[in-house]
Amino acid sequence: MFEATANLTLPTTIIGSLPRPSWFTENLGSNTFLRSMMNSRYREQYTDAVAVHLRDQEIAGLDICTDGDAHYDEEVGGQSWTSYPLFHMEGFEKNNPQPAVMRTGGVAFPPGHILHDYLEARVMPKVIGPIGRGDLQYTSMWKTAQRLTTKPVKFGTVTPDILAAAVDDAHYEDPFERIMALSNALNEELNELADAGCPVIQLEEPSIHMIPVRGKVFGKHDMGDMVKVFDNTTRGLRDKTEVWCHTCWGNPSQQRMFKETQSYEPALEFYNQVDADVVTFESCSSGMRDVPAIGKIITEKKIAIGMIDHHSLQIESPAEIAERIRETLQHIPAERLILCSDCGMGREGMSRRHARYKMASLVQGANMVKRELGLPEAECLAADGRYSLVPTE
Repeated sequence: MFEATANLTLPTTIIGSLPRPSWFTENLGSNTFLRSMMNSRYREQYTDAVAVHLRDQEIAGLDICTDGDAHYDEEVGGQSWTSYPLFHMEGFEKNNPQPAVMRTGGVAFPPGHILHDYLEARVMPKVIGPIGRGDLQYTSMWKTAQRLTTKPVKFGTVTPDILAAAVDDAHYEDPFERIMALSNALNEELNELADAGCPVIQLEEPSIHMIPVRGKVFGKHDMGDMVKVFDNTTRGLRDKTEVWCHTCWGNPSQQRMFKETQSYEPALEFYNQVDADVVTFESCSSGMRDVPAIGKIITEKKIAIGMIDHHSLQIESPAEIAERIRETLQHIPAERLILCSDCGMGREGMSRRHARYKMASLVQGANMVKRELGLPEAECLAADGRYSLVPTE
């Protein structure tokens, strides 16, 4: 159900994470979110961090905001994106976590590579019983952000197939049972979130497009199987809220996961089938190479195309972004196009200032094209010359 983007043409947003403020030193750890919010220092730091993330997005002029993924801890390479759900769901042995074995065609990096640190820090709990939703408390996190802004706040979480590949399992004999147990637990959690009024729920990084690159999930589950997993996870949501499916090629520690630029094309027919209103695609980092195929094959949904690169500290100019938008409009109509970042910008490596100006450039570039099309422009306070500290003649 289109809610947040229902009446918007060429809306702007980011995928999710933003760089953590240097003064935000508290972490959730194994505590629940609500338990941590009882602590006055954590409550102050967390609430202020979310407020800062939201304000940075507002002054850039984004139409749809996120909480910057502020509930994730300061872990190596943004590891908390995976570890948070696993340490807060039922069915896991959390007192003795172990380094996770790389599976399902996972990319291995040798000692001496920065991403070997990421592998060593990938310490996850083991499945020891039936998996349940536990204490994820996503609704409380979203409410904490949404009450700080009048703009719609999107909430995202990792997909069950990614979680299933990260853990050892002493309970489920069939790995696909583990995936579906995680899917059912997340579905229950996300339906509560939708019932609370969250305007956009985003499932992040299904394995669908990785299968042609890495091989079948657990050696036997194909792209069609992963569509079924996604659809089970989002079951019942689209009657209540707008559902997004985010895809990218990975960026732990702001690094590229693959030596060669990969293509979505083998997976596009399957992404056209997923039970979502919007599908996002990392595009800027690959030179927009898949945009023609995306526009041709993804016909049933709105499409969010990455216009700013989350791997690079170079700030894209508004003119560059405007040209990418014009190029994309040759393949995707304006009424179905959403403008976003390639992926999150908070997985270790980028500063808040870099992220802030990338967002401002995105909105300025969008405004250039909106002006050409006779569409309303967004206010971008970050680029308002009246408030520059540099004297003008």
